[in-house]
Amino acid sequence: MASPPTKPLTMPPPIRPPPPPAGPGFAGQLPFVISKPHSSVALSVLVVLLLAVLYEGIKVGKARLLHQALTSLSISTSQQLIEETDQNSSSSDSPQVSRTRLRWFLCHFSQSLLHVAQVVIGYFMMLAVMSYNTWIFFGVVLGSGVGYYLAYPLLSMT
Repeated sequence: MASPPTKPLTMPPPIRPPPPPAGPGFAGQLPFVISKPHSSVALSVLVVLLLAVLYEGIKVGKARLLHQALTSLSISTSQQLIEETDQNSSSSDSPQVSRTRLRWFLCHFSQSLLHVAQVVIGYFMMLAVMSYNTWIFFGVVLGSGVGYYLAYPLLSMT
């Protein structure tokens, strides 16, 4: 008895991953739409550097706003106490008190907005650093240094 003829074994084609999508994005960089990779990295570093400078500026702005609020509120409160002592009045709903409360509320509200902006910019910078791109990391570090250098002398000017 003869065995039936067998077909030769053939290997299936290897499975290849699909090609990366065509487009202006580059792996490990911030998604700015620029046609050349070097200009994209440079623009990303510049944007992150400016964000870091802005972050330091917002920190100084919050500190100055707090200082101004404390000095203005302490002056108005001490003036209010002197006036109440002179008038011997015990009413606490005078126009001066309501104006002081409104000023405190506006100051606190603006500080809250600055804090939110600072947190958002800080998280953007963290996400940029988490791209593990060395140039972007150096942009954040350099921007923080430049921002500190430019902004902190403004604290002493009152």
